[in-house]
Amino acid sequence: MWYFVKKRGLKLLIIEDEFSLRQSMVDFLTASSYLCESASNFQDALEKIELYEYDCIILDIMLPDGSGLNLLKSLKENNKSDGVIIISAKGALDDKIRGIEMGADDYLAKPFHLSELAVRIAAIIRRKSFQGKSHMTLGNIIIDIQGKRVTVENKELDLTQKEYQLLLYLAINKNRVLSKNAIAQHLWGDDMDFPDNYDFIYAHIKNLRKKLVAAGTEDCIRSIYGEGYKMQIT
Repeated sequence: MWYFVKKRGLKLLIIEDEFSLRQSMVDFLTASSYLCESASNFQDALEKIELYEYDCIILDIMLPDGSGLNLLKSLKENNKSDGVIIISAKGALDDKIRGIEMGADDYLAKPFHLSELAVRIAAIIRRKSFQGKSHMTLGNIIIDIQGKRVTVENKELDLTQKEYQLLLYLAINKNRVLSKNAIAQHLWGDDMDFPDNYDFIYAHIKNLRKKLVAAGTEDCIRSIYGEGYKMQIT
């Protein structure tokens, strides 16, 4: 089930037709607290980039049913701000030059180390979403974007991966109301089926709010009746 949601958050799209490489990237980056979606062909990738926004897209140029450069062209024609890292065969200099000229942010030749890919993704996200900063401060809450840690009054909070993703999503969109549907799609992406209710969202919000208040923050997550939630720092 697709949801038409256009909200920002630390979400990646991995476009790669080789199953083993695609899965290894998904597994590695998911373990690094990113929400990863993937596509193995041109048509599925095009549908996703038209419906959603991503903080970074890892884009293989050679796809079975089209060129990744045409996906990059579509992004730019639609004024999408998603970061893009092109991945292609080693020595494909023409692909690298064309991709950078068309607006890609970086290029990585295969084979590559997943740790290097993660570093490049983090650099693009810091530059595009956080003006190059590695920390985000809201009141007495400090979010270490690189280390994926949250501290309040110099004490680290013990957050689950989903709680961290939820807090960062709310923080990036502070003072904006996020619908339960948007939160659900952001946290679960392709794994999200259409729910009968959003009690699980309420449970995550409740747990996160409890931990923040217990650590000494103001009760900054507001419930907006009939709409959703927002983070509001006074």
